[in-house]
Amino acid sequence: MINLISKTIGQINSLLKGLQVKSFLAVVLVGFLVLTTNVAYGQDDQGLKERVKEQIEQNDSQRPKTIGQWFKDARETEDSPGERLQKIGQQSGEAFKEFGGGYVEGAKETASDVGDSAAQAGKNVSNQVGR
Repeated sequence: MINLISKTIGQINSLLKGLQVKSFLAVVLVGFLVLTTNVAYGQDDQGLKERVKEQIEQNDSQRPKTIGQWFKDARETEDSPGERLQKIGQQSGEAFKEFGGGYVEGAKETASDVGDSAAQAGKNVSNQVGR
């Protein structure tokens, strides 16, 4: 019985020593990453804001681009629901047109990639058959 207790205590001690080594290595790794990572707070914020605004204003559509613009547009036409529905229809049409244009470009690129892959696969098969 005393042997069993002493073996159990020995196993627990070895486990704790192993955990301490693992914890120490984890702390060293995290410290190394923190010290070697170059973080510049606030220097690129202005450039990011300008890039986001540029992306938002990229297309020349007349539909609202931000939530604020959308609410302003809604306040301007809140007394005439017919006009509001007409604007919503026009804006939806513009949005679908923009989406469709992107979809067509993506589909063309995908089709081109699939065609290139099929041609390469055909070459590989002909090389295998030729051997």
